[in-house]
This record gives sequence, C-alpha cells and structure tokens, in this order.
Amino acid sequence: MPLVKAADAPVFDNGHATFVGLAAPSRGSSENSAWRVTLKPGAAGPPHALSREEIFVALSGRAAVTMDGDTFDVGPGDALIVPADTLFTLANPGPDPFEAVAILPVGGLGLLAGREPFTPPWAA
Repeated sequence: MPLVKAADAPVFDNGHATFVGLAAPSRGSSENSAWRVTLKPGAAGPPHALSREEIFVALSGRAAVTMDGDTFDVGPGDALIVPADTLFTLANPGPDPFEAVAILPVGGLGLLAGREPFTPPWAA
C-alpha cells in the first residue's frame, strides 16, 4: 500500500515514548521503516544501539542525545545520524514533548543489554 494514513498507523507506547508506525514491511515498505516518536517530558530512553544506521529528523521540542561520550542538543529541523552499532541515549530534559521522525533500513535490529537482538515492533 503506497499510503499509510496517520489515523490507520499502529501506535506503540513503552512508558517513556510513543511510536506511530508509518512505513514498515507490514505496511508495504521493502527498503526502509519510518515512524514518528514522541519522547515524553522528563523521560529518557535506555542506552541502546541498532544494527543499522538510524536517522532522526526533529519536528518539535528538544532532546539531549548522548553518543560516544558526547552530548548533543537536538531541536526542530535538526537531523541526528546514529551509526550502526553505536550505543546512544535519547532523553527529553525539557517540559515539552520531543517529536521526531525516525528512519531505519528494513532488517535493522534493536540492541539492548540483556536482550537478544530484536526488530522494534514499530519497524516490523
């Protein structure tokens, strides 16, 4: 299907963030998965990596990203490129939600300490 309407996209919530699955193999994409992520105010995701490069395009709010010992301030219009197999943390220290579109090549796996590699459900 060439069009995924926002109202029809699956929504996943893991406590600190909400993910709206836009493009993925289950929704007709064969090359890339894309989703809208909303990181709640004051929330931080766990340190993790992905087996493929991931790109975030910030839409609103601000995020602090820690990667390779550096911290980056990400704001609207910025693009964050996370290389494959690079441990990073995405946090929202501010009072407003941070929203971004994330893109991951199909087949990319999430890598979290203590877990087997897995396909994020919003990218499946």
